[in-house]
Amino acid sequence: MTGNKAVAYKEAGKVEVIDIDYPTFELKDGPGVNPANVGRAVNHGVILKTVATNICGSDQHMVRGRTTAPPNLVLGHEITGEVVEVGRDVEFIKVGDLCSVPFNIACGRCRNCKERKTGICLNVNPDRPGSAYGYVDMGGWVGGQANYVLVPYADWNLLKFPDKDRAMEKIMDLAMLSDIFPTGFHGAVSAGVGVGSTVYVAGAGPVGLAAATSAHLLGAAVVIVGDLNEDRLARARSFGCETVDLTKGDPKDQIEQILGVPEVDCGVDAVGFEARGHGKGAQEAPATVLNDLMDITAAGGALGIPGLYVTGDPGGIDEAAKKGSLSLSLGTGWAKSLSFTTGQCPVMKYNRQLMMAILNDRVNIAKNVNAKAITLEEAPQGYAEFDAGAATKYVLNPNGYLS
Repeated sequence: MTGNKAVAYKEAGKVEVIDIDYPTFELKDGPGVNPANVGRAVNHGVILKTVATNICGSDQHMVRGRTTAPPNLVLGHEITGEVVEVGRDVEFIKVGDLCSVPFNIACGRCRNCKERKTGICLNVNPDRPGSAYGYVDMGGWVGGQANYVLVPYADWNLLKFPDKDRAMEKIMDLAMLSDIFPTGFHGAVSAGVGVGSTVYVAGAGPVGLAAATSAHLLGAAVVIVGDLNEDRLARARSFGCETVDLTKGDPKDQIEQILGVPEVDCGVDAVGFEARGHGKGAQEAPATVLNDLMDITAAGGALGIPGLYVTGDPGGIDEAAKKGSLSLSLGTGWAKSLSFTTGQCPVMKYNRQLMMAILNDRVNIAKNVNAKAITLEEAPQGYAEFDAGAATKYVLNPNGYLS
Protein backbone atom coordinates (compact mmCIF):
# COMPACT_ATOMS: atom_id res chain seq x y z
CA MET A 1 0.00 0.00 0.00
CA THR A 2 1.27 3.47 -0.93
CA GLY A 3 2.08 5.65 2.06
CA ASN A 4 0.34 8.95 2.70
CA LYS A 5 1.47 11.85 4.85
CA ALA A 6 -0.70 14.82 5.69
CA VAL A 7 -0.79 18.08 7.65
CA ALA A 8 -3.11 17.84 10.66
CA TYR A 9 -4.42 20.30 13.22
CA LYS A 10 -3.29 19.19 16.68
CA GLU A 11 -4.25 22.02 19.05
CA ALA A 12 -4.42 25.80 19.06
CA GLY A 13 -1.27 27.09 17.39
CA LYS A 14 0.05 23.69 16.37
CA VAL A 15 0.00 21.57 13.21
CA GLU A 16 1.99 18.42 12.51
CA VAL A 17 2.80 16.20 9.56
CA ILE A 18 1.31 12.78 10.34
CA ASP A 19 0.84 9.43 8.62
CA ILE A 20 -2.68 8.74 7.39
CA ASP A 21 -4.31 5.99 5.35
CA TYR A 22 -4.13 6.02 1.58
CA PRO A 23 -7.59 7.01 0.29
CA THR A 24 -10.19 4.46 -0.75
CA PHE A 25 -13.51 4.87 -2.53
CA GLU A 26 -15.39 4.92 0.75
CA LEU A 27 -15.54 7.65 3.37
CA LYS A 28 -14.05 6.32 6.60
CA ASP A 29 -14.57 7.44 10.18
CA GLY A 30 -12.06 9.94 11.50
CA PRO A 31 -11.61 13.38 13.06
CA GLY A 32 -14.42 15.66 12.00
CA VAL A 33 -16.22 13.09 9.86
CA ASN A 34 -19.98 13.37 10.20
CA PRO A 35 -21.26 9.98 11.43
CA ALA A 36 -23.89 10.02 8.71
CA ASN A 37 -21.12 10.10 6.10
CA VAL A 38 -19.19 7.10 7.47
CA GLY A 39 -19.32 4.26 4.98
CA ARG A 40 -20.49 6.49 2.16
CA ALA A 41 -19.51 4.89 -1.17
CA VAL A 42 -17.55 7.14 -3.50
CA ASN A 43 -17.48 5.14 -6.73
CA HIS A 44 -18.00 8.46 -8.52
CA GLY A 45 -14.66 9.71 -7.17
CA VAL A 46 -10.99 9.70 -8.08
CA ILE A 47 -7.76 9.59 -6.11
CA LEU A 48 -5.35 12.40 -6.85
CA LYS A 49 -1.62 12.53 -6.34
CA THR A 50 -1.26 16.06 -5.05
CA VAL A 51 0.67 18.49 -7.24
CA ALA A 52 0.04 21.62 -5.16
CA THR A 53 -2.01 22.28 -2.03
CA ASN A 54 -2.06 25.71 -0.47
CA ILE A 55 -2.18 27.08 3.06
CA CYS A 56 -5.25 29.31 3.32
CA GLY A 57 -6.25 32.03 5.75
CA SER A 58 -9.36 29.98 6.46
CA ASP A 59 -7.10 27.16 7.67
CA GLN A 60 -5.46 29.66 10.02
CA HIS A 61 -8.76 30.34 11.77
CA MET A 62 -8.83 26.67 12.77
CA VAL A 63 -5.15 26.52 13.64
CA ARG A 64 -5.50 29.55 15.92
CA GLY A 65 -8.18 27.64 17.85
CA ARG A 66 -10.94 29.95 16.66
CA THR A 67 -13.27 27.14 15.56
CA THR A 68 -14.50 23.83 16.95
CA ALA A 69 -12.08 21.81 14.79
CA PRO A 70 -11.12 18.51 16.47
CA PRO A 71 -7.52 17.36 16.97
CA ASN A 72 -5.98 15.42 14.06
CA LEU A 73 -8.30 16.97 11.48
CA VAL A 74 -6.40 16.72 8.18
CA LEU A 75 -6.23 20.21 6.67
CA GLY A 76 -6.30 21.51 3.14
CA HIS A 77 -9.04 22.59 0.74
CA GLU A 78 -6.92 24.21 -1.99
CA ILE A 79 -5.91 21.25 -4.14
CA THR A 80 -4.41 20.66 -7.57
CA GLY A 81 -3.50 17.11 -8.53
CA GLU A 82 -2.87 14.34 -11.04
CA VAL A 83 -5.41 11.52 -11.26
CA VAL A 84 -3.89 8.16 -10.28
CA GLU A 85 -7.07 6.09 -9.74
CA VAL A 86 -10.65 6.43 -10.96
CA GLY A 87 -13.78 5.05 -9.35
CA ARG A 88 -16.09 2.58 -11.07
CA ASP A 89 -18.65 5.24 -12.04
CA VAL A 90 -16.27 7.90 -13.35
CA GLU A 91 -16.77 8.36 -17.09
CA PHE A 92 -14.89 11.38 -18.39
CA ILE A 93 -11.91 11.97 -16.09
CA LYS A 94 -8.96 9.66 -16.82
CA VAL A 95 -5.79 8.50 -15.07
CA GLY A 96 -3.06 11.01 -15.80
CA ASP A 97 -5.34 14.04 -16.06
CA LEU A 98 -4.04 17.16 -14.30
CA CYS A 99 -6.90 18.93 -12.55
CA SER A 100 -7.89 21.76 -10.24
CA VAL A 101 -10.23 20.85 -7.39
CA PRO A 102 -12.83 23.44 -6.35
CA PHE A 103 -12.72 23.72 -2.57
CA ASN A 104 -16.51 23.40 -2.43
CA ILE A 105 -17.58 19.76 -2.70
CA ALA A 106 -20.70 19.54 -4.83
CA CYS A 107 -22.84 16.64 -6.04
CA GLY A 108 -23.97 18.17 -9.33
CA ARG A 109 -27.43 16.68 -8.81
CA CYS A 110 -29.26 18.81 -6.25
CA ARG A 111 -31.30 21.93 -6.91
CA ASN A 112 -28.55 24.28 -5.76
CA CYS A 113 -25.86 22.65 -7.90
CA LYS A 114 -28.10 22.84 -10.94
CA GLU A 115 -28.54 26.56 -10.24
CA ARG A 116 -24.72 26.99 -10.07
CA LYS A 117 -24.80 27.47 -6.28
CA THR A 118 -22.12 24.85 -5.71
CA GLY A 119 -20.98 26.45 -2.46
CA ILE A 120 -24.22 25.31 -0.83
CA CYS A 121 -24.70 21.81 -2.26
CA LEU A 122 -27.51 20.03 -0.42
CA ASN A 123 -26.17 16.47 -0.55
CA VAL A 124 -22.55 16.32 0.61
CA ASN A 125 -22.83 17.53 4.21
CA PRO A 126 -25.51 15.96 6.41
CA ASP A 127 -25.47 18.92 8.84
CA ARG A 128 -26.10 21.88 6.54
CA PRO A 129 -25.72 23.08 2.96
CA GLY A 130 -22.16 23.36 1.74
CA SER A 131 -19.03 21.28 2.18
CA ALA A 132 -15.27 21.49 1.78
CA TYR A 133 -12.18 19.33 2.17
CA GLY A 134 -10.40 19.35 5.50
CA TYR A 135 -12.65 21.86 7.20
CA VAL A 136 -14.55 21.89 10.47
CA ASP A 137 -18.29 21.16 10.23
CA MET A 138 -18.07 20.62 6.48
CA GLY A 139 -19.00 16.95 6.40
CA GLY A 140 -15.66 15.38 7.22
CA TRP A 141 -14.18 15.01 3.75
CA VAL A 142 -10.45 14.47 4.30
CA GLY A 143 -8.22 17.43 3.52
CA GLY A 144 -5.76 17.70 0.67
CA GLN A 145 -2.57 18.85 2.40
CA ALA A 146 -1.35 15.33 1.79
CA ASN A 147 0.37 13.13 -0.77
CA TYR A 148 -2.95 11.68 -1.93
CA VAL A 149 -6.58 12.77 -1.61
CA LEU A 150 -10.01 11.46 -2.56
CA VAL A 151 -12.20 13.74 -4.70
CA PRO A 152 -15.90 12.76 -4.93
CA TYR A 153 -18.22 13.38 -7.90
CA ALA A 154 -15.11 13.73 -10.03
CA ASP A 155 -16.75 14.18 -13.43
CA TRP A 156 -18.62 17.16 -12.00
CA ASN A 157 -16.10 18.68 -9.59
CA LEU A 158 -12.77 18.50 -11.38
CA LEU A 159 -11.52 21.17 -13.77
CA LYS A 160 -9.21 19.34 -16.17
CA PHE A 161 -6.39 21.40 -17.63
CA PRO A 162 -6.51 21.07 -21.44
CA ASP A 163 -2.75 20.70 -21.99
CA LYS A 164 -0.71 19.09 -19.25
CA ASP A 165 2.70 20.42 -20.29
CA ARG A 166 1.39 23.96 -20.77
CA ALA A 167 -0.38 23.75 -17.42
CA MET A 168 2.80 22.71 -15.62
CA GLU A 169 4.53 25.80 -16.99
CA LYS A 170 1.94 27.93 -15.14
CA ILE A 171 1.19 25.57 -12.28
CA MET A 172 1.78 28.11 -9.49
CA ASP A 173 -0.86 30.36 -11.05
CA LEU A 174 -3.25 27.49 -11.76
CA ALA A 175 -2.88 26.31 -8.15
CA MET A 176 -4.82 29.44 -7.14
CA LEU A 177 -7.94 28.27 -9.02
CA SER A 178 -9.07 25.93 -6.25
CA ASP A 179 -10.01 28.81 -3.95
CA ILE A 180 -8.42 32.22 -3.59
CA PHE A 181 -8.57 33.45 -7.18
CA PRO A 182 -12.24 32.53 -7.74
CA THR A 183 -13.04 33.68 -4.20
CA GLY A 184 -11.44 37.08 -4.77
CA PHE A 185 -13.10 37.29 -8.17
CA HIS A 186 -16.47 36.43 -6.63
CA GLY A 187 -15.97 39.19 -4.07
CA ALA A 188 -15.29 41.69 -6.85
CA VAL A 189 -18.16 40.49 -9.06
CA SER A 190 -20.68 40.49 -6.22
CA ALA A 191 -19.54 44.00 -5.26
CA GLY A 192 -20.46 45.11 -8.77
CA VAL A 193 -16.96 45.90 -10.01
CA GLY A 194 -16.90 46.89 -13.67
CA VAL A 195 -15.18 49.17 -16.14
CA GLY A 196 -14.34 52.46 -14.45
CA SER A 197 -15.24 51.38 -10.93
CA THR A 198 -13.51 52.64 -7.81
CA VAL A 199 -13.02 49.76 -5.40
CA TYR A 200 -11.96 49.36 -1.78
CA VAL A 201 -10.68 45.92 -0.76
CA ALA A 202 -10.40 45.40 2.99
CA GLY A 203 -7.49 43.05 3.69
CA ALA A 204 -4.21 42.52 1.84
CA GLY A 205 -3.87 38.82 2.54
CA PRO A 206 -3.97 36.41 -0.40
CA VAL A 207 -7.76 36.63 -0.88
CA GLY A 208 -7.66 40.43 -0.71
CA LEU A 209 -4.83 40.52 -3.25
CA ALA A 210 -6.79 38.11 -5.44
CA ALA A 211 -9.83 40.39 -5.16
CA ALA A 212 -7.69 43.38 -6.14
CA THR A 213 -6.24 41.44 -9.08
CA SER A 214 -9.78 40.52 -10.09
CA ALA A 215 -10.95 44.12 -9.89
CA HIS A 216 -8.22 45.10 -12.34
CA LEU A 217 -9.21 42.20 -14.60
CA LEU A 218 -12.81 43.45 -14.52
CA GLY A 219 -11.78 46.94 -15.60
CA ALA A 220 -11.74 48.95 -12.38
CA ALA A 221 -10.33 52.46 -12.65
CA VAL A 222 -8.87 52.58 -9.14
CA VAL A 223 -8.33 49.70 -6.70
CA ILE A 224 -7.55 50.63 -3.09
CA VAL A 225 -6.42 47.98 -0.61
CA GLY A 226 -6.50 48.54 3.16
CA ASP A 227 -4.56 46.65 5.82
CA LEU A 228 -2.55 47.03 9.03
CA ASN A 229 0.42 45.10 7.58
CA GLU A 230 2.86 47.23 5.58
CA ASP A 231 4.54 44.24 3.88
CA ARG A 232 1.18 43.10 2.53
CA LEU A 233 0.30 46.62 1.44
CA ALA A 234 3.59 46.77 -0.47
CA ARG A 235 2.54 43.60 -2.23
CA ALA A 236 -0.67 45.33 -3.35
CA ARG A 237 1.24 48.35 -4.61
CA SER A 238 3.52 46.05 -6.63
CA PHE A 239 0.74 45.43 -9.16
CA GLY A 240 -0.81 48.86 -9.33
CA CYS A 241 -3.09 49.22 -6.32
CA GLU A 242 -3.42 52.27 -4.13
CA THR A 243 -3.21 51.47 -0.42
CA VAL A 244 -4.64 52.57 2.90
CA ASP A 245 -2.55 52.02 6.05
CA LEU A 246 -5.09 51.31 8.77
CA THR A 247 -2.51 51.83 11.52
CA LYS A 248 -3.03 55.53 10.71
CA GLY A 249 -6.74 55.35 11.46
CA ASP A 250 -10.09 55.18 9.72
CA PRO A 251 -9.85 54.52 5.95
CA LYS A 252 -12.26 57.30 4.95
CA ASP A 253 -9.80 60.22 5.05
CA GLN A 254 -7.11 58.27 3.19
CA ILE A 255 -9.62 57.27 0.51
CA GLU A 256 -10.55 60.92 0.08
CA GLN A 257 -6.89 61.80 -0.40
CA ILE A 258 -6.68 59.23 -3.20
CA LEU A 259 -10.00 59.82 -4.96
CA GLY A 260 -10.99 63.34 -3.96
CA VAL A 261 -14.16 61.95 -2.38
CA PRO A 262 -14.48 59.84 0.79
CA GLU A 263 -16.30 56.96 -0.86
CA VAL A 264 -15.93 54.18 -3.43
CA ASP A 265 -18.36 52.52 -5.83
CA CYS A 266 -17.69 48.98 -4.60
CA GLY A 267 -16.47 47.34 -1.40
CA VAL A 268 -14.96 43.89 -0.72
CA ASP A 269 -14.46 42.29 2.72
CA ALA A 270 -11.50 39.92 2.46
CA VAL A 271 -10.88 39.85 6.23
CA GLY A 272 -13.75 38.11 8.00
CA PHE A 273 -14.52 37.55 11.65
CA GLU A 274 -11.03 38.11 13.10
CA ALA A 275 -11.05 41.75 11.97
CA ARG A 276 -9.26 44.36 14.05
CA GLY A 277 -9.95 48.06 14.54
CA HIS A 278 -7.91 51.02 13.34
CA GLY A 279 -4.71 52.59 14.63
CA LYS A 280 -1.42 51.24 15.92
CA GLY A 281 -1.86 48.22 18.17
CA ALA A 282 -5.48 47.84 17.03
CA GLN A 283 -7.36 45.15 18.92
CA GLU A 284 -9.88 42.66 17.58
CA ALA A 285 -13.21 44.24 16.70
CA PRO A 286 -15.02 41.77 14.44
CA ALA A 287 -17.62 44.13 12.95
CA THR A 288 -15.07 46.77 11.95
CA VAL A 289 -14.67 45.85 8.29
CA LEU A 290 -18.37 45.45 7.60
CA ASN A 291 -19.17 48.77 9.24
CA ASP A 292 -16.30 50.49 7.41
CA LEU A 293 -17.56 49.19 4.09
CA MET A 294 -21.10 50.39 4.74
CA ASP A 295 -19.68 53.79 5.65
CA ILE A 296 -17.44 54.24 2.60
CA THR A 297 -19.46 52.56 -0.17
CA ALA A 298 -21.58 54.96 -2.20
CA ALA A 299 -25.36 54.83 -1.89
CA GLY A 300 -26.81 52.15 -4.15
CA GLY A 301 -23.53 50.23 -4.17
CA ALA A 302 -22.77 46.67 -3.17
CA LEU A 303 -20.55 44.76 -0.79
CA GLY A 304 -18.90 41.48 -1.70
CA ILE A 305 -18.12 39.54 1.49
CA PRO A 306 -15.91 36.52 0.77
CA GLY A 307 -14.26 36.95 4.20
CA LEU A 308 -15.20 34.08 6.51
CA TYR A 309 -17.78 34.52 9.28
CA VAL A 310 -18.70 31.68 11.62
CA THR A 311 -21.47 30.64 13.99
CA GLY A 312 -19.07 29.19 16.55
CA ASP A 313 -15.92 31.02 17.67
CA PRO A 314 -14.47 29.83 20.99
CA GLY A 315 -12.03 32.75 20.97
CA GLY A 316 -14.60 35.46 20.33
CA ILE A 317 -14.15 38.72 22.21
CA ASP A 318 -17.56 38.43 23.91
CA GLU A 319 -20.48 36.03 24.17
CA ALA A 320 -22.18 37.51 21.11
CA ALA A 321 -19.07 37.16 18.95
CA LYS A 322 -18.67 33.56 20.07
CA LYS A 323 -21.98 32.86 18.32
CA GLY A 324 -21.23 35.00 15.28
CA SER A 325 -23.50 37.84 16.42
CA LEU A 326 -21.81 41.12 15.52
CA SER A 327 -22.78 44.72 16.24
CA LEU A 328 -23.50 45.94 12.72
CA SER A 329 -24.67 49.39 11.69
CA LEU A 330 -27.31 47.83 9.50
CA GLY A 331 -29.27 51.07 9.50
CA THR A 332 -26.43 52.64 7.54
CA GLY A 333 -26.62 49.90 4.95
CA TRP A 334 -30.40 50.17 4.74
CA ALA A 335 -30.39 53.95 4.44
CA LYS A 336 -27.86 53.77 1.59
CA SER A 337 -29.68 50.91 -0.20
CA LEU A 338 -26.55 48.76 -0.16
CA SER A 339 -26.57 45.17 -1.39
CA PHE A 340 -24.69 42.40 0.43
CA THR A 341 -23.41 39.05 -0.90
CA THR A 342 -21.97 36.62 1.64
CA GLY A 343 -20.96 32.97 1.80
CA GLN A 344 -18.66 30.51 0.09
CA CYS A 345 -17.64 31.35 -3.45
CA PRO A 346 -19.23 28.96 -5.96
CA VAL A 347 -15.84 28.17 -7.51
CA MET A 348 -17.19 26.33 -10.55
CA LYS A 349 -18.97 29.51 -11.65
CA TYR A 350 -15.62 31.15 -12.38
CA ASN A 351 -12.72 28.69 -12.47
CA ARG A 352 -12.72 27.82 -16.16
CA GLN A 353 -12.75 31.48 -17.26
CA LEU A 354 -9.96 32.31 -14.83
CA MET A 355 -7.99 29.28 -16.05
CA MET A 356 -8.20 30.64 -19.59
CA ALA A 357 -7.06 34.07 -18.40
CA ILE A 358 -4.01 32.45 -16.79
CA LEU A 359 -3.16 30.20 -19.74
CA ASN A 360 -3.39 33.13 -22.14
CA ASP A 361 -1.23 35.49 -20.07
CA ARG A 362 -4.00 37.86 -19.04
CA VAL A 363 -3.14 37.67 -15.35
CA ASN A 364 -0.23 36.70 -13.06
CA ILE A 365 -2.02 35.77 -9.86
CA ALA A 366 0.88 33.77 -8.35
CA LYS A 367 3.19 36.79 -8.63
CA ASN A 368 0.57 39.14 -7.20
CA VAL A 369 0.01 37.00 -4.08
CA ASN A 370 3.74 36.14 -3.82
CA ALA A 371 3.22 32.37 -4.07
CA LYS A 372 6.07 30.29 -2.67
CA ALA A 373 6.47 26.51 -2.89
CA ILE A 374 7.57 24.65 0.25
CA THR A 375 7.73 20.97 1.13
CA LEU A 376 5.06 19.17 3.10
CA GLU A 377 7.50 18.86 6.00
CA GLU A 378 7.89 22.65 6.03
CA ALA A 379 4.14 23.16 6.49
CA PRO A 380 4.32 23.91 10.26
CA GLN A 381 6.89 26.63 9.56
CA GLY A 382 4.74 27.96 6.71
CA TYR A 383 1.70 28.14 8.98
CA ALA A 384 3.69 29.99 11.64
CA GLU A 385 5.14 32.51 9.18
CA PHE A 386 1.77 33.13 7.55
CA ASP A 387 0.17 33.62 10.95
CA ALA A 388 2.88 36.13 11.83
CA GLY A 389 1.90 38.24 8.82
CA ALA A 390 4.21 37.09 6.03
CA ALA A 391 3.19 38.60 2.70
CA THR A 392 3.37 35.18 1.09
CA LYS A 393 0.99 32.54 -0.24
CA TYR A 394 2.49 29.21 0.82
CA VAL A 395 2.03 26.35 -1.66
CA LEU A 396 2.81 22.87 -0.37
CA ASN A 397 4.68 20.54 -2.71
CA PRO A 398 4.07 17.05 -1.28
CA ASN A 399 5.25 15.00 -4.25
CA GLY A 400 7.99 17.10 -5.84
CA TYR A 401 6.08 18.35 -8.89
CA LEU A 402 6.96 22.00 -8.28
CA SER A 403 10.35 23.45 -9.07
